[in-house]
Amino acid sequence: MISSIKGEIKEKDEGSLVVEIGGLGFKVYTPQRVCAAVNLGDRISLYTYLVVREDNLSLYGFEDQDERELFQQLLKVNGVGPRIALAILSTLSVEKIYQAVIEEKPQLFNQVPGIGSKTSQKLVLMLHDKLKESSRVGILAGFRDIHMELLDALTGLGYSVVEAQAAIQSLSKDAPDDLEEQLRMALQYFSN
Repeated sequence: MISSIKGEIKEKDEGSLVVEIGGLGFKVYTPQRVCAAVNLGDRISLYTYLVVREDNLSLYGFEDQDERELFQQLLKVNGVGPRIALAILSTLSVEKIYQAVIEEKPQLFNQVPGIGSKTSQKLVLMLHDKLKESSRVGILAGFRDIHMELLDALTGLGYSVVEAQAAIQSLSKDAPDDLEEQLRMALQYFSN
């Protein structure tokens, strides 16, 4: 299994990168926010998961191990393949996925293209016990309600959920708790 990859970005599109290592280019499917945050020629380091099918080998890359672990958990849900799992991680942050599952809010998954209410309910049902046992559950306590309000404010201004989440994740950990100040800082992300 290819556990991680580090190299120079030679190509990119909306959902994948070609990372060159020692003269070989590896196509790595990533969440859209990863592709949006990098440029050609940048060096990148990703945690990867190799999906082996009868007629295809596909490499999926993530910024951290928690995201890769969540991708693997999503794949265990009946009816969720790599493309849907990647769409979930492209649309919702890891914290938002945990929130949807732990707080049993399947409607949060309805934001993901290609996921209907039955699949949303299945995701919550199948992942609830697995994610509840995870050490990552403590992160939910740290994911402040202000981020949810900020997400709503940015999407209300016309930004997509993916764009809004990228802006929120760009905020420093010591950003003020004031919603207006965080909104101003998030809007600066789009002007860069």
